[in-house]
Amino acid sequence: MMDFVLEAWVGGGIERAKARWMLGKGKPWQPGEKLKLLFAGYNGARNMGSDVRVEEMLRQIRHILGEDRVALSVMSQNFEFTRGYFAGTAQVHLPDIFPPFLSREVPRHHGVVACEGSMFKSKFANALTTMMIGALGLAAAENKLSVGYGAEAGHMDPSIRKMCARYCRNSLVITRNEESRTVLRELGVATELGTDTAWTFEPLPAEYGQKILRRVGWDGTTPVLVVCPINPFEWPVTAAVAKFALRTLTGAYKDSHYRSVYFHNSGAEADRALEHYLTAIGNAVDGFRKRRKVFVILVGTERLDARPARRIAERLGGIPVLSSDDHNMYELVSILRACHMIVSSRYHGIVTSMPGLVPSAGITMDERIRNLMREREHEDLLMNVDDPDLEQKLLAALEKLASEGEAIADGIAQTVVRNLKLMARMGVYFEEELHRRYPDFPTRKGEWSWEDYLPPLGPGLRSLIEAYSPAATAQ
Repeated sequence: MMDFVLEAWVGGGIERAKARWMLGKGKPWQPGEKLKLLFAGYNGARNMGSDVRVEEMLRQIRHILGEDRVALSVMSQNFEFTRGYFAGTAQVHLPDIFPPFLSREVPRHHGVVACEGSMFKSKFANALTTMMIGALGLAAAENKLSVGYGAEAGHMDPSIRKMCARYCRNSLVITRNEESRTVLRELGVATELGTDTAWTFEPLPAEYGQKILRRVGWDGTTPVLVVCPINPFEWPVTAAVAKFALRTLTGAYKDSHYRSVYFHNSGAEADRALEHYLTAIGNAVDGFRKRRKVFVILVGTERLDARPARRIAERLGGIPVLSSDDHNMYELVSILRACHMIVSSRYHGIVTSMPGLVPSAGITMDERIRNLMREREHEDLLMNVDDPDLEQKLLAALEKLASEGEAIADGIAQTVVRNLKLMARMGVYFEEELHRRYPDFPTRKGEWSWEDYLPPLGPGLRSLIEAYSPAATAQ
């Protein structure tokens, strides 16, 4: 019920904004002003993937438009968790009850860039998708720039589908795969094909990751396997006022409480499914390390992931667990790229390791990792979180990572370069949409290569482009 309240609340805010705009209120961008853009996303939860992709959006768009021409702001749920992130960008606090915040904050800007990867889905939280639609819809209602950047669309509950079709019709959504474009086209939402934006992220040097691995017991020579687990069965998160009242008064629902009025999915069925998932991973990794000499660590790239990671670690005799609670995004990605193999249920655990050419396999709960593995032509390295034979499939995948790592890395390199070109194309689409909304906004002059539409790249990515760009182009 609370989800419907949020949807109606946000929808009412958009309708009021539209009426105000038609009556001549509101402040569009004027020549000579800095373009004020609000980046709306799920930041400040210490979710490495969410933070990395927004970091790169900010760098890319600032690079394309010119640092002296823009004033960028990004939402954060907790400033402590985004300290040191998003250089040169203002941070604004996103409260748990967000409709009044959106109605107040969006009109202060000349446009919105929606950042969340799982932008249009009911899989994780209808409230999150409602917030994304609300931010885009409020900007579009005032005829301002309204762009979803690197978005994914999947199953949406009927009320969310209706809301998306109604309020995102005047937005441009640049998706990270064709499957998402199909979903949105059915709703009448304009789309272009792009990719994720984490490909250009530059972590701390490799020496940092190697130092941390040595600190937790690595001998410096044994191959390192990193596993990034999640609890796939605690989603979606839903708003529940009655549960919140009982939680406050009696302490009930403690284990499933997320924060404020939001609660994770829970119950006996979810517990059984999680136990199967954790047991399968633990047994497969144990079987693999008995066959091959390997040093194993677990990494939680989101704060919530530390809990399932610790449960697997206990099954394996207390192996090291590293998490985003203790390491920022620059540190975590350095650690992932210092490893030799990765198995992840986190999409960005795989994406951020790929520029380091770390052979990877995925255990997926939705279409994100599935789409990526299909693009790589590595569907033999893809499993589902609820596969009855997950243990056997994972053990087979681990053997492939160990024995076919070089060939897997070659496919990964080609995929990285292909996605860098798609990310550059996203910058072109963004620039074109900006000119459609604000034709007087000044742009760069002269001829520009595709690489000029990316943020400044590190030497590793430049080497990959030099080595694999011809192969990627030929495909």
